[in-house]
Amino acid sequence: MLSLDKYLSPTQAPTPFEAGLQHLVNCSLYAARLLAKDALLLEDLLENHTKLYTRDIMQAFLDDAKITDEVALKKALRQLRQRVMLRIIYRDLNQLGDLNEVMQTTSDLAEITIQTAVNFHYTLLAASYGKPCNSEGQPQELIVVGMGKLGGCELNVSSDVDLIFSYEAVGETQNDTNPSNVISNQDFFNKLGKKVISALDDVTEDGFVFRMDMRLRPFGSEGVLVPNCDALEEYYQNNGREWERYAWIKGRVVDGPKALITKLLKPFVFRRYLDYNALTSLRDLKMQIQRDVLQKGLQDNIKLGRGGIREIEFIAQVFQLIRGGTDASLQIKPTLPVLKLLQNKGLLPEKTVNELTAAYVFLRNLEHRLMYVDDQQTQDLPKSDAARARIANAMQFASWDSFLAQLNVYRQNVQQHFDATFNNEASSGSTQSGQSGQQYETEIAVWQQTLDSNVALQTLLDAGYGDANEALQRLKMLRASSRYQQLPDSSRQRFDRLMPLVIAIAAQEENSDIALLRTISLLENICRRASYLALLAEYPQALNLVIKLCAASPWLAQYLSTHPVLLDELLDSRTLYTEPDFASLTAELIEKMQYLQGDTEAQMDAMRHFKHATILRFAAQDVAGALPLEILSDYLSNLADVIVQVSLQTIWDGLKFKHIDSPKFAVIGYGKLGSKELGYMSDLDIIFIYDNTVESASDRTLQTSENSSEIYARFAQRINNWFNSLTNAGLLYETDLQLRPDGNSGLLVSSIAAFKEYQLTKAWVWEHQALTRARFIAGDANICKEFEQVRVEVLSQQRDVDALKKSVIEMREKMRASHKPQMDFFDIKHDAGGIIDVEFLVQFLVLSHAKKHPQLTGNIGNIALLKLLAELSIIETEAAEKVAIAYREYRKMQHALKLQGVTHSRVETALIKDYSVAVIALWKQVFN
Repeated sequence: MLSLDKYLSPTQAPTPFEAGLQHLVNCSLYAARLLAKDALLLEDLLENHTKLYTRDIMQAFLDDAKITDEVALKKALRQLRQRVMLRIIYRDLNQLGDLNEVMQTTSDLAEITIQTAVNFHYTLLAASYGKPCNSEGQPQELIVVGMGKLGGCELNVSSDVDLIFSYEAVGETQNDTNPSNVISNQDFFNKLGKKVISALDDVTEDGFVFRMDMRLRPFGSEGVLVPNCDALEEYYQNNGREWERYAWIKGRVVDGPKALITKLLKPFVFRRYLDYNALTSLRDLKMQIQRDVLQKGLQDNIKLGRGGIREIEFIAQVFQLIRGGTDASLQIKPTLPVLKLLQNKGLLPEKTVNELTAAYVFLRNLEHRLMYVDDQQTQDLPKSDAARARIANAMQFASWDSFLAQLNVYRQNVQQHFDATFNNEASSGSTQSGQSGQQYETEIAVWQQTLDSNVALQTLLDAGYGDANEALQRLKMLRASSRYQQLPDSSRQRFDRLMPLVIAIAAQEENSDIALLRTISLLENICRRASYLALLAEYPQALNLVIKLCAASPWLAQYLSTHPVLLDELLDSRTLYTEPDFASLTAELIEKMQYLQGDTEAQMDAMRHFKHATILRFAAQDVAGALPLEILSDYLSNLADVIVQVSLQTIWDGLKFKHIDSPKFAVIGYGKLGSKELGYMSDLDIIFIYDNTVESASDRTLQTSENSSEIYARFAQRINNWFNSLTNAGLLYETDLQLRPDGNSGLLVSSIAAFKEYQLTKAWVWEHQALTRARFIAGDANICKEFEQVRVEVLSQQRDVDALKKSVIEMREKMRASHKPQMDFFDIKHDAGGIIDVEFLVQFLVLSHAKKHPQLTGNIGNIALLKLLAELSIIETEAAEKVAIAYREYRKMQHALKLQGVTHSRVETALIKDYSVAVIALWKQVFN
């Protein structure tokens, strides 16, 4: 039999194991007691201290134990715990393992022992009463949910285990051997739950396994020990509180069927919108905890005190509560992976995550060392010198003072990041009202209508409002409106804090009256969604930007009203004004689609939100004057390319009737998409082309009579529906397929061979004109090459210039006949000398001269083509320059009108006279 004294007092220089053993007993009185009591534990530690204690080894130990009754079960579970604990403590203190090993091994121990106790007692109870079944006779199991650190696989070595028990359905046991001895499922699982708790929690001569805490169940200690799933759902729908949402973030089924619990609880925990109410809820919960800490003198508690473990967990989990419903990747359990994910998503800075991670590891290691001392659940720093020296030694510090200095650095970092995340003493609701009391007294009085009307009018005039009377009347109407009056108290309080800020900030805008009115309309549209009010109340910088965007553009104000989820995009100016990286955007969108694979509706919503959010970033840069028109059009066109590209692959991956892995299929863009001149509200002119000549016999795996053309036709229909369907997140793009061969009467999708034949033998001149602006958008690379060859061949045909000229003029006259000029106003798109004339001019010249000058077939845009035509001496340089300037200015005007919410494209004739004259002059010169 091994002697502990022999290893602790070696006659020679100690071996690494002996040195480690000495360090173990110096730092853990609990370990010393175990080793002194049972020599077999020392033998096991000597043989296995270099090895992880895996689940398989734990299960093998229990399998070898002769568990024939309840006493034997308790003994085996506790003996296993002793072995696991000793090895964990030895390895951790001697730096053979790390924090992750300690947490995972302890969590594995909890799961194995819970499962063993459940299985043993289920079998015993079933032998007496029969198996519990539902109304259809299907056996029922106990569902054990691990909450807190067990749910996150982060369990402490001497922690309580928070559990919630449940079972699927009401019914009774089926007892074939003794039909008279049956009980309800409720009684069966109550008995089973009590037995499981006893098996783990009872203190015997071998100690305990885990302290069990069942108070997180519905109605706490007063509630039923094992509610069924229907009762769980009803409770959380009707009585669930915010702190329970927080607790359930880490909820994880550790025994029994998982799917039903996950389905029931996910909507309760993770809202289907950005839930900024979570900030207030968690801040209130933390304040409550802090009051308890102060009342109980727990300032030195490294879990609950300032800068402690709980604050790190709150930082991670507030982002999960806010965003987990719209981003399922955030629904993971462990704290450190959540923090890393938040960094990867740009929600927390790298420095913040690094400091929080380092603090978390340090504090959790310290927490374990406090527990190692006496196997007690404690997070309090020791008071005596001897105990402090022990902890400093366990933490690898030479003295308590040096240890404490490092601890304070970590706690200070955590406290700063917590306060920044929750806006403590900055812009939180409570302090906003404090600031408002000092800085916004007059605005509060205007909003609360405590001023005489004349005084209120003068106040608004002094603030900078031109039409103070209209502003005041609009504020009064808002305050008296049913929409405001019927808000819940919490939302109305937030609204009351926001409005003085809105009045003050809008007054700073050049068009203050418009800024106020548009912002009020926006707030009216979103106020019934409490989370959006919470967002603006928590982040005044976002409110400031909202007002600026509303002041700049009624279209943007309406865009935000229609898609209020986009308010979240205004929180980080770094991402809002960053030049887009379309490769990264593509990868991001692909990742979203893959994560949501199998849920088409969620994929469609996610893609729409991706588009809306990206466009808002462009718009914010646009109204700030940071984007020239050509760059903006490039951005919008590149975004459309990304969305079409990812949509193709996503839809094809989801098809059940596909015949090959990668479709021989392509999308061709025409019009503004083809020429990269998209605006904010442009639709997509596209056609679909496929190629089945490259599909070898080995590719064909169809088991039906459908050929590839039918499959691609159905695929094209799916694509069209994908873009045009109106979901909760809005519309993706309107598509226009009229430019396909034979227009609306033609097939939805054409083979590349049929497309070529049509273009060479049947297409109208206007279709060749359209082809000058066409380009490959997404799909098969070989089709891209073939399409471009067809396009160049068609554009380079030898043409009868007079016949071509006649066709172009006739088409232009037909278009003009449907758009009659208006007195004193000029339609910059349709009127003579406008945008269409420029486009027709360039298209005619390309078709006329591409045979001789192949470089004209390049899809380089109208302005570049005008310059090239001048360089080739086809038109005069001065004329080309004037028309190019006119075209650019027309597009700027058109864009400005769209931003101002104008649906037509008319401006005062005086504004464009020089431009139209230049275009008409070139038109006359070219067309005689």
